[in-house]
Amino acid sequence: MSARGRCRDARDASELSRRLACHAEAVCRHYLSNGRRQGCYWTVGDVRNTPGRSMFVRLSGPESGPGAAGHWTDAASAEYGDLLDVIRESCGLVDFHDVAEEARRFLSLPRAEPHGAPKPVRTPVPAGSPEAALRLFAMSQPIRRTLVEAYLRNRGVRNLRDAGSLRFHPRCYYRPEGDGPTETWPAMVAAVTDLEGRITGAHRTWLARNGSGKAPVDTPRRAMGGLLGHAVRFGAAVDVLAVGEGIETMLSLRCALPAMPMAAALSANHLAALLLPSTLRRLYIARDADAAGDTAFAALTERAEAAGIEALALSPRMGDFNEDLRAFGIRALRRTLRIQLAPQDGCFNYR
Repeated sequence: MSARGRCRDARDASELSRRLACHAEAVCRHYLSNGRRQGCYWTVGDVRNTPGRSMFVRLSGPESGPGAAGHWTDAASAEYGDLLDVIRESCGLVDFHDVAEEARRFLSLPRAEPHGAPKPVRTPVPAGSPEAALRLFAMSQPIRRTLVEAYLRNRGVRNLRDAGSLRFHPRCYYRPEGDGPTETWPAMVAAVTDLEGRITGAHRTWLARNGSGKAPVDTPRRAMGGLLGHAVRFGAAVDVLAVGEGIETMLSLRCALPAMPMAAALSANHLAALLLPSTLRRLYIARDADAAGDTAFAALTERAEAAGIEALALSPRMGDFNEDLRAFGIRALRRTLRIQLAPQDGCFNYR
């Protein structure tokens, strides 16, 4: 994620980011006041100033490149960025103009002249490309108090911890198949990332205008960008990871296993081809109860075991774990999962 992706003047964004980095600790003390300094880093729960220690902001280093001052990473959500992102997220801003003005206010710089120069034209990117996916995610907003929260609650999902890979777009374009006119609907936008946390694609779920369910369109779910081998991630995996197909499926599992890192591959074919972290020792595969799910489970199990990773199935009572959650409730889902976990992973039931 990067505020620069939304910037209409990349040089202006780069200069603001550089100046903020010169005062990295002061920026953190002001916008991430729930954190504290630990050595050369500022630690806090997340970029929205939640108390905790999973996000690390580098307070010193070169002006640019790896290890630059002001660069941060959230180990829990796999988000990363610079101090412009900190200002945007901690202040709840959406438009880059507002982010830049807040940065200038903090740095005591003059306000940008709104009519001083013609607006540069945004460089077009190919539709459906990774670059287009990155722009869409950057233009979307955090899901707190949005229709995405309402939609997921209606699906029984109430634990949205480490959901930084999900965002909300209030007017996301939907192009019907054929010659139908382009429509706009609210949408849940999910970042598809590689093992290093780089955004390679995006998944859109168009929503009903009241958040009660999906939008009444022919294909309410579509993905764009580079998907093969990558996933929508919840939490940072080290030695244990749970994977499955759908976003709602994995969020349902996370309600029952809130501490376990998870990843949604978005389809059975992509689940079979998912790239696995080199540090992984045990892989739980949430299998959908259909032929495609069985095939994906078999293929991913074979690949995992060839890499020396123990692969274990998590099987729902119904079609998938979101159906189980809605039909039986969270306590019954926990009981179903408890007997399928390795004994040493019982701690993932608790938060």
